[in-house]
Amino acid sequence: MLSPWIIGFTLFTLYPMISSFWFSLTKYDLLGEPQFAGLFNYRFMVFDDPYFWKAVANTLWMIVFGVPTKILFATLFAMLLVRPRRGIRVYRTVYFLPTMVPPVAATLGFVFLMSPRIGPINQFLERIGVAHPPLWFYDPRWSKPALLVLAVWGIGDAMIIYLAGLLDVPVQLYEAASIEGASRWQRFRHVTLPMLTPVIFFSLVTGVIDSFQYFTEAYVASAAANPGNANAIGSPLNSLLFYTSWLYQQGFQYFHMGYASAMAWGLFAITMVCTLIIVKTSKRWVFYQGGGVFG
Repeated sequence: MLSPWIIGFTLFTLYPMISSFWFSLTKYDLLGEPQFAGLFNYRFMVFDDPYFWKAVANTLWMIVFGVPTKILFATLFAMLLVRPRRGIRVYRTVYFLPTMVPPVAATLGFVFLMSPRIGPINQFLERIGVAHPPLWFYDPRWSKPALLVLAVWGIGDAMIIYLAGLLDVPVQLYEAASIEGASRWQRFRHVTLPMLTPVIFFSLVTGVIDSFQYFTEAYVASAAANPGNANAIGSPLNSLLFYTSWLYQQGFQYFHMGYASAMAWGLFAITMVCTLIIVKTSKRWVFYQGGGVFG
């Protein structure tokens, strides 16, 4: 009964992983035979690649600012939609709808909305008195914040998870806190937030993993803001050059498949380390209704 899964896992997951690890130890251009090079690709990645650490820095920026921002706004929107009111199902559907939009279409839409000249957002900012509105995807100082706005717009999936977590908080805890004279902030701080820590833990782990693999939005935004430029990935001025973007260029534009495989294994190692750190530290702050902590 397990054989279909075992065969599929072996052919489409295990074998490609083993092959990519072997390629990471070689010089391989997809056309000729792989030539064994030992740890050359890994040494070059860490010490000689001028764009590697720039890609790492951009990726860490998205993790440090993007993941907490998405958690914060998902929690706020879930709290707005948790209370029963007239038309609440319509509101929940409206907040969730952006999640259904394909990432490519959503990014192209935001590139237009944030266009420096014809974009409705900058036109609105000029009308309210902003003399020099941001250039967004055309300015290295604002390109990553623009992607952050796009990420917040599409947090409907995370909002649903937080909404489920809020609905799962026992009403008795709020009643007991009210009897004790707790204010609204105290009820949130000592009741809602602890009960949401399992959901926050899940969002944090998945958010970090997804941010390390952040690619589509940055790739499309760079290409759309620089049409006709074959080297547009990462533009402007490499501010949108993320780890997976540079990996893609190395493997499928420059055909440095050995080096791209080394970058892939480096990404795997970094992701595993960060995930293990989050899991280990979660024992101190993730609480469950039974009174225990994670682990």
